[in-house]
Amino acid sequence: MSAFARVCALSELEDDTPKRVELESTPISIVRTEGEVFAINDICSHANVSLSEGEVEDCQIECWLHGSSFDLRTGKPSGLPATRPVPVYPVKIEGDDVLVSLTQES
Repeated sequence: MSAFARVCALSELEDDTPKRVELESTPISIVRTEGEVFAINDICSHANVSLSEGEVEDCQIECWLHGSSFDLRTGKPSGLPATRPVPVYPVKIEGDDVLVSLTQES
């Protein structure tokens, strides 16, 4: 799929507070931070738990269970125990709509 679909309103997003959404049965964490909006797969590659329950800082989202952090831009882990990246997805903002495509950026 390469088409963009609306997942939420920009006004629903609080800075540095992840929001879990689903797009075609894919769990996604939407994060507004540092003036940008990011979409990252919501499942930690290490422990199969929701990343949207974690903390956001310095363009990283931290898994609440074991403390692995993932770069919101690339999905790459920046701390153990995770060693595999999680998918990130393209985001477009149109007015107050946040649109995401399931085409992976990385």
